[in-house]
Amino acid sequence: MESLAGRGIVVVLDFDRTIIEPDSDDWVVEELGVTAAFSQLLATMPWNSLMDRMMKEVHEQGKSTEDIKEALRRVAIHPKIVSAIKYAYSRGCDLRIVSDANTVFIETILEHVGIKECFSEIHTNPAYIDREDRLHICPYVDFDSCPHGCNLCPPNMCKGRIIERIQASMMKEGKGTVIYLGDGKGDFCPSLKLKVGDFMMPRKGFPVWDLISQNRELVHAQVHEWTDGEELNSTLLRLIDETMSKNSSSIQLLPAAADCMLGTAATAVPDALPLPALKVGH
Repeated sequence: MESLAGRGIVVVLDFDRTIIEPDSDDWVVEELGVTAAFSQLLATMPWNSLMDRMMKEVHEQGKSTEDIKEALRRVAIHPKIVSAIKYAYSRGCDLRIVSDANTVFIETILEHVGIKECFSEIHTNPAYIDREDRLHICPYVDFDSCPHGCNLCPPNMCKGRIIERIQASMMKEGKGTVIYLGDGKGDFCPSLKLKVGDFMMPRKGFPVWDLISQNRELVHAQVHEWTDGEELNSTLLRLIDETMSKNSSSIQLLPAAADCMLGTAATAVPDALPLPALKVGH
């Protein structure tokens, strides 16, 4: 019963300042010694393009992609957050990341702490290493040719659009509850897409919490704030257990409900929108 109930829950997490404590972009810039160049160019280009430019700077200084990965492996992550992710995965929840970081940064850290296999999808900016060992960071959306049109989000990524795609895939897979965790301004748009019965977990004192507090009537999901790894762990586990308990009760009623549905035509479910996500191999 519990595994079936758990499969109805999709836990969506931001990465920077949610799964990990710092911002991974800021961390790499500081650790690799390109802060001066970063500050000089900050006002001249979009953040995503700036980070790609910083990776070029790192390469020109003679640093390798392994140097970048070594810096990422030193990132602080609260052990209770790691255990919360492992717990959600063990209970059958579907865990996904929606982040404005990039594939290389995220995968490096997840592999280092042993939780990469817990995530079914990672929606983030694609990154690749070329033959010269230079890391390239690309925008999730080509904002020059295909702008996403959302004025709440940065030009390279609208997390609200991603949540809508996840919701469409959930309809096809028979999943019902979203628990979303985040901290930044970019996490406000997806909070507006959540439905009654979903849960939004904003980090207290961070931009998304401020925006939700100022626009509470626009958020239909239940809001459960958190401040640190300890509180994230306790709150997320409680919401998972409570939701699974309700789902288990519903599952026990399915045989009777199925009898009542005999002879009833099935409702057509529209195909899900394309999911430009990194499928994580286990």
